[in-house]
Order: sequence, then C-alpha cells, then structure tokens
Amino acid sequence: AFSLDKNTHKISLMFSFGSSSKRGGGSSNKSEDTNAKTANNNASKKSSFLSASSAGASAQSSGNGSATGNTKSQTNNIQSTFRKKPIPVGQKGIELQAHINSTLGNNGSLRDAVKLPKGEDELEWIAVNVVDFFNALVFLYDVVNTEHCTEKTCPTMCAGPKFEYRWMDGEEVMKPMECSAPVYCGYLFRWVEKQIDDEKIFPKKQGDAFPRDFKKRVKKIAARLFRVYAHLYHSHFKIICALQAEKHLNTIFKHFVYFAVEFSLISSEEMMPLRELVDGVLQAP
Repeated sequence: AFSLDKNTHKISLMFSFGSSSKRGGGSSNKSEDTNAKTANNNASKKSSFLSASSAGASAQSSGNGSATGNTKSQTNNIQSTFRKKPIPVGQKGIELQAHINSTLGNNGSLRDAVKLPKGEDELEWIAVNVVDFFNALVFLYDVVNTEHCTEKTCPTMCAGPKFEYRWMDGEEVMKPMECSAPVYCGYLFRWVEKQIDDEKIFPKKQGDAFPRDFKKRVKKIAARLFRVYAHLYHSHFKIICALQAEKHLNTIFKHFVYFAVEFSLISSEEMMPLRELVDGVLQAP
C-alpha cells in the first residue's frame, strides 16, 4: 500500500509489494488485455539518477513477433528510441504549453493547472497535455529501464500480485500476448508514438480537425500509460526512492491523475492497481 501525507503530499511505501498477506486472495481482475497473476519482484541495485531537468520544459509536470526480437533491443534504452514528441496543433499548442508551464512554474495548484483555460478548445487542450504526459513518462521509465526493469527482473508486465497486462494493439498484435515489462512498454510507447505522429489523429496545424473518435483514442492511451505508473510504483518504487527520484514520479503522477479525472479519461476499474494511492491524491487538500 501507499501512504499520502496530507501535510507534505509525500507518498511513501508502507510495505513490500508482493506480500500475500496484503494483496493475496480475492477474485482476479481482468480488462481487455489484462489477466490477474501473482508477480515476484526482484531486488535492484542502486545506480545514478539522471537529472529530472532534462525531461523537458514541462517535466513538472507497437510491433509483432517474438518478445525477444527487435523490441528487446529497443527497450534497452527507451530515450534513445523514443524522442521527445513536438507539441501538436501548431502555434495554439505552443500557447497552451506555455500556459501549462506558467501555471506550474508559479507554484500553481496542480488541480487548477489541469482545468481547461477559458475560451480554449477542449480537444486541443487534451492533445497538448497527452503529448506532455507521454514525454514525461518515457523519460521517467528510462530511469529504471536499462538496469532495473529488464526481462529478468520483470518477466511479466504486472502491477502487484493481482494485475498482469498483456499486449494487444489490434493491428500488428491481434491477440493478447504475454510479455515482459520492458517489452510491453516498448510496444506501448511505439503504439502511442505512432498515433501522435499521425496528423490525422493529432493535428499539427492549428485549425485542422480532430477525428471523431479522438476522445476514445485518448482514453485508451491514458489507460495504458496509467499501467506504466502502476508497474513503476509496485515493482520499482524502492529503487526510485534510492535514486531520489520519487518526488519527480509523485508530482508527474498526481498531475496525470488530476487531468485524467478532470476529463474522465480513465475508468475506476483501470485505476484499481493504485486505488489507495489515487484516492489519497484526490482527497488531499
């Protein structure tokens, strides 16, 4: 479980994940590509933490075949594979990004920072923020990916002993496929990147229309990005603390949760692996 100090908003680890006395038992939880399964966490050794400042201006804030093919080599260093994505919707996107940065940079409330600015288009606002969250999460995952989230330490993509995620994108991988956490994240990040790069989905020019199913697509993206946070907290929170990166993780996650709730992007069921943490974030003053 996690504990949120309401005075400092600091999230702390209360017990070792994988403890059957805390997480065992109960019925399995399943979604479109999720199966419940007990997961064993492996110990990780301490390494140097990359400065969070390189995450970008708002750091405040998929493939087919064998799981050991090209995907494995590409997930050895996530940042070298996935470059920071540019802001969508042209000049308007730049203006909206500036609004985000100014709000967060002036000790503004994260709750206020996620609200749609007066007179702005909701889809443009969502598009800019989703790209921002994607960039931040790719950087954050890279902190543990090379050394601590490997096929040996994380042979399945899971979030605690009850939740296991299997990859399926409906295009190249047609059936839910069990794979390691780094392979799953590689598929996921490429799947998101492909959509962000598609101007028919994420328009690059101001005034270009969004597809009718844009909100549906974004909900799917947000739900899957949430799974990476769930994996990081359940399997790698100790090493993230050892690397003194927990403040960065907590801040980005809180920002992401506030935004997802504000625009109803993630279902309560999808949030179950981090239910206590999410409730703590939302109930904090």
